Formats: sequence, structure tokens, C-alpha cells
Amino acid sequence: MKNQDKTELFEITPIPKAVRLMAVPTIISSLITIIYNLADTYFVGMLNDPIQNAAVTLVAPLMLAFNAVNNLFGVGTSSMMSRAMGRHDYQTVKRCSAMGFYCTVFAAALFSGASILFRTGLLQMLGAEESTVAATNGYMQWTVCCGAVPAILNVVMAYMVRSEGATLHASIGTISGCVLNMILDPIFILPWGLDLGAAGAGLATFLGNTAACVYFFVLLFVRREKTYVCISPKLFSLDKGIFLGICGVGIPACIQNLLNVTSMTLLNNFSASFGSDVVASMGIAQKVNMVPLNLFFGMFQGILPLIGYTYASGNYRRMKDTVIYSMKLGICSVAVILASYLVFADSLIRMFMDNEVIVAYGSHFLRGMCLQLPFMCVDFLAVGVFQSTGMGSKALIFAILRKIVFEIPALFLLNRIFPLYGLPYAQVTSEVLLSIIAAAVLIRLFRHMEGEQKTEMD
Repeated sequence: MKNQDKTELFEITPIPKAVRLMAVPTIISSLITIIYNLADTYFVGMLNDPIQNAAVTLVAPLMLAFNAVNNLFGVGTSSMMSRAMGRHDYQTVKRCSAMGFYCTVFAAALFSGASILFRTGLLQMLGAEESTVAATNGYMQWTVCCGAVPAILNVVMAYMVRSEGATLHASIGTISGCVLNMILDPIFILPWGLDLGAAGAGLATFLGNTAACVYFFVLLFVRREKTYVCISPKLFSLDKGIFLGICGVGIPACIQNLLNVTSMTLLNNFSASFGSDVVASMGIAQKVNMVPLNLFFGMFQGILPLIGYTYASGNYRRMKDTVIYSMKLGICSVAVILASYLVFADSLIRMFMDNEVIVAYGSHFLRGMCLQLPFMCVDFLAVGVFQSTGMGSKALIFAILRKIVFEIPALFLLNRIFPLYGLPYAQVTSEVLLSIIAAAVLIRLFRHMEGEQKTEMD
């Protein structure tokens, strides 16, 4: 994409078309990522061994913790890059990308090292018991201890490439790693292949993420004269303004994901007290429910550069219209998915493990979890607006409200009132309350911006 084309996309292209160009590749990438995330659960489920499936579920909070680093340097860097592009400050765009890249490598290496040093304690904290510790350790070895750097780096590089409007290239990089993972999964996991079980799923994930990183390195080398994304060491410096700009958005996004890890760990520990069947059922339900969540996340992540660019350039009307159009699109989509999940929950769980106990638990969990979807659609978009416009403090307040004020207390309360069966409704409670606040804050924000614009015109 030429530089002039990038400007036209952000400034001139009709909003439905601009949203489509930015969001569709990211949605497709998210769909592939969903399938790839489900692949581990699906192929491990084919072993019909709840212990192997529980291992994948128990390591999920650690892999979710990757998003803390992804958001710190991915969301933080891409937000600042898109806003700098809106001001036509292209030198800052390049320096932001260099800083984001090298800080990511350093942070991911620290994550990997810490997981190796404190492995025993981590396994206990994740809820691994005597029966599941060996399988959990095998999966964690490849996905976290060895795989943290490529897993985190390929996501951050996709964020940076997407920030200048190249969503197609960002999606191709992500998809390439996912496809390789899905090809390798049955070979490494199943008895007719290497018969490695959960550890094989982890190895396939590691190799897939590494392949995605290689794609982005090749892409940036080939397009080095056409892109503002730069990872040259010459442009890396700990510039205070750039670093604070990245952290202003990235740290709240990071804290949000750490809180997600905390709530998921609590949920897994509550589940573990009821046995490995419940853990496996909860894990399958969570994975299935992540399908629509990742679709929304993909759509909203795709349009964030457009929102950030229009905000920085002062085109508030275009920004507001983009947000409203995206919200309508998201809510219409969720209605179909929600109805499908409520009706076909049993069949969806059975696809992953044909076990009557697992299906009974899992279908109940899935029906409870999916009720959050329409409310989360509103919440995701609100947080995305805050991130793309540099309003990190508002994003942080929402993260605290979602997890600390609403969801975590709801987990304890609902599990006490309705042991086990109340757990999946904690997120629903949180998202309903948060969506009311999100709608009110967005309305107030748009009114404030329109007021400012009228004052400037007068």
C-alpha cells in the first residue's frame, strides 16, 4: 500500500468501506486463530483423556498472561503510531516501532526465564494436582518456557504492521503460524503420530509462532522502503516522551490482561476442586465461547488505527460515525451467535469430547458464559476507543471495574450460593454492569468532543 493510499483510507474512504478494509482481514485472522486455539483442545480431546485436556486448560492463564506484554507494547505502540500518523509525524512512527520491538523482545525473554525458574510454584498456582502435573508441565514447557518470545513477538509485530493500515499483511503473518500449528497438531498429539499428547500440542504451538515471526521479519525487510514500521537498532533509544506515550496506553491494557489471568486462575481453581472432569468441561466451554469474543476482538482491533488516526487529526465526526457503525455491526452479529450457542450447546461440546459427563457440565457452562456476548460487544468497543485515543486512564478504570469490582467478587458469591453451577455467570454479571457504564461514558465523550469542535469553529 502506497503512502497516499494509506492517507486516503484513513481520511476519505467511506466509513463502511474503510471499516471493511481494516476489519475483514483482522476478522479472518481471528477466525483462523480461533480454529488454531480450538485445535489443541480438539486433537487433545480425541485422546479421550480428561487429564490431557485439563493440562491445556490449566496452562491457559499463563498463555493469557502473554497478552499483558502484547498489550503493553502492542496496543501501546500501535496506538501511538496511528496517532502520530494522524499528525503526519512519520519519524515518531518509526521510533515508536523500534522501541516497541526491542522492549517486547526483552520483556518476553524475562517472562520465559521466570517461568523456568519458578516452574514448580507456577504449576501449583495454576491448579495442577498429582494426576495432572506431568501433562501440564509438558504443555507448559513448549508454550511458555520455550515459546514465550515467539508467541508474544509475532502478536506485537502484527499490531505495528496493522497500525499503518496494512491489516492484510498483519493477518497473513498471524494466519501462517496458525495454519502450521494446525497441520502439526495431529502429527504431534495423536497415537498414529508422535503420540506426545498435550506436550505435542505445545510443541506445535511453539513452531507455529516461530514461523509467524519469520514472516514478519521477511515482510519488513522486503518492504523496508515502503513502510514506517522500523526495527533498526539505529532508531532504538529510550526516548522519555515516546516511552511514556507507549506506557500511558500500554500499562492499563497490560493490567487489564493481568486481571484477566487472575480471574481465570480463580475460575480454574474453583473448578479443580470439583475434579478433572469439571476442569476439562470448563476449558472446552471457555474455548468455544472464545470464538465470538475473538471475532469481536478482531473487528475492533482492525478499526482501532482508523479511530486513533481520525482522533489525532481532529476529524471527530468521522471517528464517531466509525464507532457507531462498528457497534451496530457487532451487535447484529452477536444475536445470531448467541441463539446458536443456546440451542446447540450440547452438540458443540460433544465435538471436542464425546463423554456424557463432560457434555453435561460443558453445555451448562457454555450456555451461562455466552449470555455475556452482547454486553461484551459494547465493552470491547469502549475500551478500544480509550486505547486508540490515548485515554489510558479510562481503560484502566474499566479494567478495575470489570475484574476487581464486579467479576472476582461475583465468582466467590455465585459459587457460594450455587456451588459450581454459578461460576459461568460471574462474567455475565460483570459485563452487564460494565456495558451500562460504557454506553454512558461513550455518549459523554462524543458530546465533549463535538462541543470542543464547535468552540474551535466559532
